[in-house]
Formats: sequence, C-alpha cells, structure tokens
Amino acid sequence: MSPAIFRSGPYRFYFVSHDLHEPPHVHIDRDALSAKFWIQPVALAYNLGFPARELRTLEAITLEHQKELLEAWNEYFGT
Repeated sequence: MSPAIFRSGPYRFYFVSHDLHEPPHVHIDRDALSAKFWIQPVALAYNLGFPARELRTLEAITLEHQKELLEAWNEYFGT
C-alpha cells in the first residue's frame, strides 16, 4: 500500500510509485471505492464506485489542496 499524502475524513489521498510517467494525479480511496484525479487542472481521471455527489466532494477537496498535492507530487517523484 502506498503511503497517504493526507487524509480528509474517511478519504485517503495517495500516490502510486509506478505512476511516474503520467501527469500529476492523486488516488483517493474510501473503503472499497476508489477514484483518481488529475491535479493540474483538477479533473476526474477515473471512478470506481463513488456516487456523483461524493465525487463533487472529492473534487472540491482536491482543488482545495491542489498546491500542496502538486508540491508533494514533485517531492515524491523528484520532478
């Protein structure tokens, strides 16, 4: 399991080390649900089970933390 960048309520935000060659993005899990958001610009890349309302919440959290996520991405991947 990849280390969490941060948690927000029941959501775990994290990077996956083999994703280096993709544009900056973050994976978000809650229980058995998972989503992936591009960081710049913030946009949904894929969704595995989250309802639309919850995706809007995840998008808002990602947007709120966009700067720190991008900084963490660059630090994590050394870019």
